[in-house]
Amino acid sequence: MELVKGANAPISASEVRISVAAATTVDIAALLLTASGKVRSDSDFVFYNQPVAPGVEVLGTEAIRVVPGVVPAEIDKIVLTASLDGTGPANWGQAGPLRITITDTSTGTLLATFAPDGLGPETALIACELYRRNGGWKVRAVGQGYAQGLVGIATDFGITVDDEPSPELLPQPVSAPPTAPAQPHSTLPAPPHDPGAQANPPQHWQPPADPPQPSRQPAEPPRFGQPTIDLTKGRVTLRKNETVSLTKHGEPPLSRVRMGLGWDPAKHGSNVDLDASVIAYDNRAKKLINVWFLRQQAFNGAIKHSGDNLTGHGDGDDEVITVDLTALPPEVHALVFTVNSFAGHKFDQVARAHCRLIDDHTGAELVRFELSGGEPTTGVFLCVLTRDAHSWNMTALGEYAKGATVRKMVDPGKRFVLATR
Repeated sequence: MELVKGANAPISASEVRISVAAATTVDIAALLLTASGKVRSDSDFVFYNQPVAPGVEVLGTEAIRVVPGVVPAEIDKIVLTASLDGTGPANWGQAGPLRITITDTSTGTLLATFAPDGLGPETALIACELYRRNGGWKVRAVGQGYAQGLVGIATDFGITVDDEPSPELLPQPVSAPPTAPAQPHSTLPAPPHDPGAQANPPQHWQPPADPPQPSRQPAEPPRFGQPTIDLTKGRVTLRKNETVSLTKHGEPPLSRVRMGLGWDPAKHGSNVDLDASVIAYDNRAKKLINVWFLRQQAFNGAIKHSGDNLTGHGDGDDEVITVDLTALPPEVHALVFTVNSFAGHKFDQVARAHCRLIDDHTGAELVRFELSGGEPTTGVFLCVLTRDAHSWNMTALGEYAKGATVRKMVDPGKRFVLATR
């Protein structure tokens, strides 16, 4: 049965497969909604990072399997979405036609098809929806586009994409230099009294003593975020809390860089689904925006996310975030890069993780930081880029945190920004 926009058809099969066919790569997802039209929690958002919910499963990038009889009774509707992954056409108007098919999994019978039309600047759309009606299920052809992408759809149905705005942080007062502690009273016995000593002995001239030599103080360690090296001598490998200036003597500042982030599972053959993200802050540690799998670009494309790697297998970077440093708004002071597991995998399941900075023009690796010996948490801060007067610095972090998504990393990440001011 060919459906037109707004039409519906009954679904009597015990299991259906809903496929999306397009000329470009598409990310598909499902939202499980109650009668209020909202999800119960983030667990009702089924997508590549969280591919299974009761009665619903995302099958790669091609299809979603639905078993109506297993869907919780409080779920009234299942909304299926299709969004562009950012590697191909900029919007659905450029992507060409797509077709949705609903098939009875057990028999292979085609139940319904739908070809949305009239799409233009949208980057995501609600393809169709399955809903309860009179004790059974129906499918409705929707085809509603969203220019805000999957973020717009998720937000409309109750998924929290960003944290609530935090109160703007006030500048920290400059601490006064510490005062020297009062000298304690001596516990040594007093010298014995000499009754023959004159109360006011005569003063005799003595040559002036040589001025005391200043004691040699050990060199203070560099302040957190203060660079101790630059890129003049070539690639730099950082250790935790070390900072490098992203400059080379006699060369212009870097303009466009890629941050490659990667990880390897601790057990051979196992899959660890982690997600790279970046948080942009101003110089008072106020969050400006997150770039992650639900929002894959920001600042008119000055920051772009490559998309998701579901396993962590293979050499090289699992995910890449590209940054045009020259196109960032002037209020962006710091970019904090994180890796999290929406699926709940812990970093003690990861043998090692790395981040590396690459010159996007030449492809040359500039800076690398490797981290091993993970902890049983779902988040880690890998590094931070901070703006200084003339260029940018990169500081290795390697700090673990509790957070399945970048949203939970925003407040803990502020301390790194404040420490570099």
